[in-house]
Amino acid sequence: MSEAVRVRHGSNTGQPLTRREGRLKVTGAARFAADAHPEGLLHAVVATSTVARGRVARLDVAAAEAHPGVVAVMTPQNAPALARHPDEKREPFTFRLDLLQDDRVRYPGQPIAVVIAETLEAATEGAALLAPAYEAEPARVGLDAAAPFVPEAIGVGDPAAVSRGDVAAGLAQAAERIEATYETPAQYHNAMEPHAVVAAWDGDALTLDTPSQGMAIAQGRLAGLFGIAPDQIHIRSPFLGGGFGSKGLISGPQVLGAMAARLVGRPVKLVLRREQMYGPVGHRAPTRQTLRLGADGDGRLTALDHHTLTASSTFDDFFEPAGGVSHTLYAAPALSTTHEAVRLDTGTPLFMRAPGEASGSAALESAIDELALACGLDPLEFRLRNYADTEPLTGRPFSSKALRACYARGAERFGWRGRPLEPRRMRDADGLLVGWGVGTATFPALMFQAEARAVLRRDGGGAVEIGAHDMGQGAWTALAQIAADALGLDLDAVEFRMGDSRLPNAGIAGGSAHTATAGAAIHAAGSDVVAKLAALATGDERSPLYGAGNAGVVARGGRLLRRDDESRGEAFTDILARAGLDSIEGRGTGAGDPGLRDSYAMHAHGAVFAEVKVDPDLGQIRCTRLVGAFAAGRIINPRLVRSQYYGGMIWGVSFALHEQAVTDPRSGRIMNANLAEYHVPVNADVPSLDAILVEEEDPHVNALGIKGVGEIGITGTAGAIANAVWHATGVRVRQFPITLDRLL
Repeated sequence: MSEAVRVRHGSNTGQPLTRREGRLKVTGAARFAADAHPEGLLHAVVATSTVARGRVARLDVAAAEAHPGVVAVMTPQNAPALARHPDEKREPFTFRLDLLQDDRVRYPGQPIAVVIAETLEAATEGAALLAPAYEAEPARVGLDAAAPFVPEAIGVGDPAAVSRGDVAAGLAQAAERIEATYETPAQYHNAMEPHAVVAAWDGDALTLDTPSQGMAIAQGRLAGLFGIAPDQIHIRSPFLGGGFGSKGLISGPQVLGAMAARLVGRPVKLVLRREQMYGPVGHRAPTRQTLRLGADGDGRLTALDHHTLTASSTFDDFFEPAGGVSHTLYAAPALSTTHEAVRLDTGTPLFMRAPGEASGSAALESAIDELALACGLDPLEFRLRNYADTEPLTGRPFSSKALRACYARGAERFGWRGRPLEPRRMRDADGLLVGWGVGTATFPALMFQAEARAVLRRDGGGAVEIGAHDMGQGAWTALAQIAADALGLDLDAVEFRMGDSRLPNAGIAGGSAHTATAGAAIHAAGSDVVAKLAALATGDERSPLYGAGNAGVVARGGRLLRRDDESRGEAFTDILARAGLDSIEGRGTGAGDPGLRDSYAMHAHGAVFAEVKVDPDLGQIRCTRLVGAFAAGRIINPRLVRSQYYGGMIWGVSFALHEQAVTDPRSGRIMNANLAEYHVPVNADVPSLDAILVEEEDPHVNALGIKGVGEIGITGTAGAIANAVWHATGVRVRQFPITLDRLL
């Protein structure tokens, strides 16, 4: 089948439309949070700790307050009282926030005061005048800084240890075995738009312009902290300049902006500087992963043991679930994953793009490659031989045909056939070593809960409302396409509204689940309003649809048509006019089916093929070519999906070759908290990208057959590049990122 994705129903979904909001963004007309400028606005700047642990002994508040333009300095002594202590955890997805409740310092970069002024410059200068003094204590830095323990849960409540079968016996009977340890560093969110808030109070009503991946969740958290009802909080978030998980939950600095506005009684804008994002807004924790694998004489796995050591903060719990990826791919009859953790003087790690899967797959795919070579097998052949037709841990059936198609399509496009098994066998015309590697991509097909409202109007148009979130992934376009088909209208006839907490709750834009979740709610709302319209027509003797029954009609092009005879139909406008109605409304919800999820393994799949070139004298590495083939259910907009695959693959390049936070072992401070020294790929680092959309129909995953595409590209790419570096050089680097010093 060609890469052109077939239009499966209606005339909008499946089309490679350009972004509806694209012109707004490229012309600067799209309004992001920090663009809000209400009358009487003040500017706030956060002062942050320069030590990792201890207490703030002194702040020169008088000097800051005396600075021209400074209106107030918010410290633990005068911060507005909260209805609930920010360390309390009463609901799921609640993490502790630093909101100036005492003088303790728990990590470097922790907010210790907020300066509010008439101008940004005055607030910045006032913050510098605070000149904090500390009673510092030794910083705990690195995975060896404390005794490890077994956490009660990892990720979002998964068990820390899972096993099936006898791993020791499986390893003992193996013809080939490997044991290897892989390390991944701490990584930090660097979305183009930093965390920002413009907060304004009107009595007990709070209005926030702030980037949010989950407005309803943010309302609930803020309501608890301020002791007001959630519906008294209005959040506007039409656009986000990237989120990657860091904006899924309200962060401490965003709450501080609201507290500052309450303190001074005027609207306040607070925007984090780039270096201030390395602390209070989450990050990906470091890991040390030890994998033990065995295979029999036919190159089939006999056992897989995956142990992860990770870190969290000293005051909260989030543990990177890196071993979880080993539950889902390879058919080992004996399987064990275990996790341990240490507590460090760091901000709490949280969800970062493909949490667990990104770091876990980098190690797993490297280990699978090592075992394949020990067995004398081509790495792709070894994966095909060991890929499971059922989910290894649960036994639930997979859509394994889709992944096998990804392997085949990707290998053909890349030109994998004829790849020499031994390393250092390929060079280019300039004498650079050339290496090829492969990695399997996987990500769960998640769904959350959402609500939507749909309207058909007598003037021939329609509207759909949902509090959805656009992080740059194309939600304004893809969800509008679903809305148009759900209403049976052309896209131009549909008014689509999102990005506001006063609209129906769209859940959270995370876990690559937003299109499936919000799309299912929109589809249900459209079906509801069309069913109501059909009831009017099929019950009216004057209608050509009389007697057809609701199930006997289909909506298309602004008309209801009989399913058994599409020559008989009627315009929406005529049905509403005859009924004397200006409009008709429907509502719908979207959520996963627990019964189906218990019966079927739901994942998106893919395979990534990487080419690297390495200077044999200097060890300089460059990823010169990436081909990814992905199967992710029904594709709503292939143009946007391909863009998401590119983004994931580029992040995989970043993971493999560039990205790491470097911590000073003496102070605990991050030494490269900026975009000059915290390296991420630029155009020159990714010269050739190719993403293949492999067709897949999964009738079980949800009503629309949609799977997520945002995060899966990372999970195959980092391992593929690591394997390509080995193939080029013969050196197996087990520390990420792979840098030239580790080759030399």
